[in-house]
Amino acid sequence: MTDWLSRMFVKNYGKVDDPQVRVGYGILAGVVGIVCNLLLCAAKGAIGLSAGSVSIVADAVNNLSDASSNVVSLIGFKLASRPADEGHPYGHGRFEYLAGLVISVLVTAVGIELASSGVERIAVPEPVEFSWALVVVMLLSVAVKAWMMGFNKTLGHRIESETLAATATDSRNDALSTLAVLACTLVSQLTGIQIDGWVGLALGIFVLVSGLGLVHETVDTLLGEAPSPELVAHIRNEILSRPGVLDMHGLMVHDYGPGRKFASAHVVMAAEENPLEAHAVLDAIERHSLEHDGIMLTLHWDPVVTKSGEGGVFEGAGVPDGIDEGRR
Repeated sequence: MTDWLSRMFVKNYGKVDDPQVRVGYGILAGVVGIVCNLLLCAAKGAIGLSAGSVSIVADAVNNLSDASSNVVSLIGFKLASRPADEGHPYGHGRFEYLAGLVISVLVTAVGIELASSGVERIAVPEPVEFSWALVVVMLLSVAVKAWMMGFNKTLGHRIESETLAATATDSRNDALSTLAVLACTLVSQLTGIQIDGWVGLALGIFVLVSGLGLVHETVDTLLGEAPSPELVAHIRNEILSRPGVLDMHGLMVHDYGPGRKFASAHVVMAAEENPLEAHAVLDAIERHSLEHDGIMLTLHWDPVVTKSGEGGVFEGAGVPDGIDEGRR
């Protein structure tokens, strides 16, 4: 289903490095999320009100919040696709990270509301009216949310989007929450024990903790966390594999949004090297980085003397050890 939707609604869906293709995926995910969440909100809201269940109504409100999150995601992708301008020479890609932060905050707010509603119902317990229509709607909701989790996770991995990854986590939370609500409804029907409020409180705490975790991740990205060791090792290996390169140091990586990474490093080469040939090597590394990794890499030649006047070789003279961990 995910691949079929991608082929149907995303032009050139295979070119995920193209900014316009990213926007297409973001719009697709946003529209699908809005439609699914509004339908679930209407169905669960009607069932919850008729059954007098605070946890089911809260779950419906959660779906409405999810729909607003999908709107934020859609707007974020659209704004992030704006080209660089005089005031923003590195583009607007961080709008996508801001959208992810807003979604994370909304998830946290929903957790607080769910917990508050649970406490109120614990203080004033009321029976939950059981119906098979409720069971059908809740099971359908679990199935839809499980599919949405996989859908957003797949698209998020495909275009390396933290916003869609956060949306996938939210969908997972919703599926687990709905299962818990259904379980407490069945327990109430079979035993007469009212645990609706306690389940609402537990769900609220679970969603709150999950939301705070998402906030932490998105804030780290916006503040400029260090690049992953895998990325540092990859850049290092690409540079050191080229002829004439002795070592490298001073690697710095800056992230201005998905597909908008900039990096710089010092490359150690023999001072006896022909300057034009050294420049050609560095230029080839930069082109390869942009074409294959999507990283605009700027390299500085650090020349070191490797031969003495008598024709001998200085062992490692002037060659720095190791590599900086890099930072954004």
